[in-house]
Amino acid sequence: MASLQRGASAELWQALVHEAGERAGCALDESRESYLVFVLLRHQGDNHLLARTQALEWLHAQSLAGRAREESLRDVGDRCLLIAGLYPALAERRRVNVRYFIDMGRSAYQGVAEAGRSAYATLFAQLADTYGELVCTLRAVRPDITGLSIDYAQLARLTPAPGRH
Repeated sequence: MASLQRGASAELWQALVHEAGERAGCALDESRESYLVFVLLRHQGDNHLLARTQALEWLHAQSLAGRAREESLRDVGDRCLLIAGLYPALAERRRVNVRYFIDMGRSAYQGVAEAGRSAYATLFAQLADTYGELVCTLRAVRPDITGLSIDYAQLARLTPAPGRH
């Protein structure tokens, strides 16, 4: 029964992500779309997502080595992606611009790319380079976000902050 529910969840997220990308003009290729679905599935039951302080998690990841560092950075990148895309009001409540989460998440994914194995590194380099498009797609998944004026084209074009990749 659990695998049936997981399969149904995956299909639902896949459809939502695909439709959102098209609606926002940020259609993702298969690898990025699949990764975004993976992130949503992995974190859909994370009751502590919004309670974590991502900067502290990022700093902790920097103190690790090898696979532990990669996984920790990936987690930070994933959570920043979800916050920037699905919960941008959280940034406002914490008195930071959503760009803060975008920059930190992009930096985390770039760290995974630099430390990772070749296929893993290639995927995370691509995710870091197109982080704005991932956020854009997630924003379109939640058209109910009220009070936010969203320029999807501008969001998708976000470039890394100076000195970051």
